[in-house]
Amino acid sequence: MVAGGLALVAAAFFAGAALYVSLAEHPARLTLPDGAALAQWKPSYERGAAMQGTLAMAGSILALIAWLSSDHALWLIGAILLFANWPVTMLVIMPVNRALKAIDPEQPIPEIRSLLDRWGRLHAVRTLLGLASAALMAAASLG
Repeated sequence: MVAGGLALVAAAFFAGAALYVSLAEHPARLTLPDGAALAQWKPSYERGAAMQGTLAMAGSILALIAWLSSDHALWLIGAILLFANWPVTMLVIMPVNRALKAIDPEQPIPEIRSLLDRWGRLHAVRTLLGLASAALMAAASLG
């Protein structure tokens, strides 16, 4: 089943990228002074959003196709979890993103650190959704 294999690849790439950000990139960013951390976050966020948004959408659609082809419920659950990154991002994380994007790194304000900390905690939710989705799709592909 080609759709299922591609869905699993997309979910695994999403999960791997999210895990890297949660465990390596964001903690490293937080070692920088506030203005520098924000200056690094901005382009990183823009590039990551485009990549992860595409992976989440493509993987979800492909997993739905795999579910329709196989009637294996794990494909559907994996698709839902991977797609859940979109509403989580738009409804929960986007206000923090907008607040961070509105701050000038050259004129840092005290809220930068708390916003970046909050962003990291919220991004961890995306990481867990991606990992769970990839695990379910891997299980579906085996059975």
